[in-house]
Amino acid sequence: MDLSPDRFGIVLTTAATEEQAARIADALVVGWLAACVNIVGPVRSVYRWKGEICRDEERLLVIKTTRERFEDVRRTVRAAHTYELPEMIFLPLGAGDPAYLEWIAASV
Repeated sequence: MDLSPDRFGIVLTTAATEEQAARIADALVVGWLAACVNIVGPVRSVYRWKGEICRDEERLLVIKTTRERFEDVRRTVRAAHTYELPEMIFLPLGAGDPAYLEWIAASV
């Protein structure tokens, strides 16, 4: 099993509601696309969208997965999301506990 840290990462996205965040998290974990999804929030987001400054309450999803599964994660989130353009950022791990990385690998 390849446990090199660069194979693993965190995907960040946000959701407008707790319910939407839970639906996305469930789809990812049940579908073996993520080992774990933390739902954090509410968080306050300030961003520019279509020339306007927006200030919204959102839920932050912290998705533990692998680089190989990122495209499947991205498609699943996009299909379940209400946003026109949901945040979808893959952050590679620089290091990780081998036992935790093994758990992620076995869970996706």
